Amino acid sequence: MSPSPSSLTTRLGVLFAALLLVLSACAGSVESSAPTATPPAAVPTATAASTATPEPTASPSPVAAFPATLTDDEGTAVTIPAEPTKIVSLTPAVTETLFAVGVGSRVVATDDSSDYPAEAASLPDVVTFGTVDVEKIVALDPDLVIAGGAGFTSAESIAQLRGLGIPVLVVSTPSIDGIYKDIELVGTAVGEADAATELTTTMRAEMDAIASAATAESTKTAKPPRVFYDVGYIDATGQIYGPAEGSFLAEMVGMLGVDVIAGDKVTYEVPLETLISRDPEVIILGTNAFYTPTAETIAKRPGWSALSAIKSGDVRSVSDTEITRPGPRLATGMRNLALAMYPDLVLPPAS
Repeated sequence: MSPSPSSLTTRLGVLFAALLLVLSACAGSVESSAPTATPPAAVPTATAASTATPEPTASPSPVAAFPATLTDDEGTAVTIPAEPTKIVSLTPAVTETLFAVGVGSRVVATDDSSDYPAEAASLPDVVTFGTVDVEKIVALDPDLVIAGGAGFTSAESIAQLRGLGIPVLVVSTPSIDGIYKDIELVGTAVGEADAATELTTTMRAEMDAIASAATAESTKTAKPPRVFYDVGYIDATGQIYGPAEGSFLAEMVGMLGVDVIAGDKVTYEVPLETLISRDPEVIILGTNAFYTPTAETIAKRPGWSALSAIKSGDVRSVSDTEITRPGPRLATGMRNLALAMYPDLVLPPAS
């Protein structure tokens, strides 16, 4: 649940880890001096190297009563003594999920990237630029902490909290199906399994409908168009970032019925030579408050003028927070992504 930033190096690392949440939750991209999220907190910004987390092996079983023992995405059995009333969320996607299943009033603190819904933005931050304030969390006396895997939340912080007797559930997944399972896992952990299942059922139906419409549109061309989703770019080095191979972001772009140009599985990096060789026919720019590339600015990047998408002007922008944050608004992100790819696409009404 499973992929954002303020200072280029620090925020970039935090957000890329998020995109790896994979790309679990947050949102962002990377550019020059103001890297943005993802990756990987919930989008790719640039993180040095993250590791994809294991796929959840099974959907959580509804909990009829507490205490309950659940297995998180890292394979740890976590016992929750009673229905949580004071919850700390350490990722933006988890925060959104908690509010979406109806327990927002029980959330007592979040990370500094939790900006949705509006009520979440005003809650105390216990994570700043990826650094977890364990003392602050302990002082809140929570009965459940939900963290991000794949390095989004430091293993040391998780161990410290568990060592103090605080239940810590870790969520992180590289696939869309895994995102649904994580939403259900979080819902089960807080006693709202039915609400979570209702949410994922609606999300799945909407995502499938959008994918069906987009794929039908793609068949109108002789072959699937080659598409590059621009996750981030660092001016100083010319490093390019795209959806990591095997990530949920790459999966989402692929659901449009296109030929996805993906980045490295771990770093999200795409060598310029690879981008030129694959020659995208369409470039989609994932923008947010920290990353604001335009068709004009990317055309000036070294080597990019040779790309077919630049020559034809097939460069589209889309707000990437919902796209790269693995949470309840993923269907909204999928809708925006599909319309960026196919502006005239007719989609069923949003749920």
